[in-house]
Amino acid sequence: MDTSTDGSARPSAVAAAPPESLSPSRAGDFMQCPLLYRFRVIDKLPEKPSEAATRGTLVHAVLERLFDAPAVERTAPRAKSLIPGQWDRLRETRPEVTELFADDPDGERLARWLGEAEQLVERWFTLEDPTRLEPAERELFVEAELDSGLRLRGIIDRVDVAPTGEVRIVDYKTGKAPRPEYAEGALFQMKFYALVVWRLKGMVPRRLQLVYLGSGDVLTYDPVLADLERVERKLLALWEAIRLATETGDWRPRRTKLCGWCDHQTVCPEFGGTPPPYPLPVRAGGGGSAAQVPSPAGRVPEAGGVEQGRMGPD
Repeated sequence: MDTSTDGSARPSAVAAAPPESLSPSRAGDFMQCPLLYRFRVIDKLPEKPSEAATRGTLVHAVLERLFDAPAVERTAPRAKSLIPGQWDRLRETRPEVTELFADDPDGERLARWLGEAEQLVERWFTLEDPTRLEPAERELFVEAELDSGLRLRGIIDRVDVAPTGEVRIVDYKTGKAPRPEYAEGALFQMKFYALVVWRLKGMVPRRLQLVYLGSGDVLTYDPVLADLERVERKLLALWEAIRLATETGDWRPRRTKLCGWCDHQTVCPEFGGTPPPYPLPVRAGGGGSAAQVPSPAGRVPEAGGVEQGRMGPD
């Protein structure tokens, strides 16, 4: 991470621009903490790679590539054998991940970390049988524009299509399943994808499925049109709040249990820091109260139940 003389993060060299689209990750950022959204989307502050997110990226890549093989060859040993090559590829495409093990000259931490990735991959075979699956899409980038002009975008891990034409949207999570009271927040991302598919294809996916490799749980939900209409209304309200914050420069921090994972405490007022100068023009008379921020489930999940995720474009 670039730092100034006082140790605070410097903005990225990428020119700042108002947000033009919304992804599940960035929607989640704004609902968690509007200032975090600003740091990532407006300021584009650099963030250090984490072992959890990088492991998630690695496992996703392995599960995607496994389906290149014929059905009978989609075995756990084959999947685990893909890990070294996908790790090499990840280091080539994202050299910053090599920082994770720079202080590991003997390779002990790296070996343990790769072993954890193997365990997650192996657990997947207890939850789904890839020899019986022929995904219609893998790592599918989707984008749709709503009637309001809001563009929604994201990457769906897997799309299964039944012979009858029914669609199942599947997402892999390398963390643990949330407690039941937080399930609605976990499903927000999936309903987001279902909304995009509905807007693109004119059909409601039959099933949404979250596969939690960290705990060995599978969470499913069968959406109806009313679900997607509610999500669309929530996203429109969210986008209006983002638009107002962008124009006024009023990005409020929100302190939660998730702050411990944030890279930006040195520039966060909640921790005694000062944000970098706002890089966009501010509307005359701005600086008023921030818009009410919608929440996916009314509460912020406990840190232990949060999917530590993977790196990916938004």
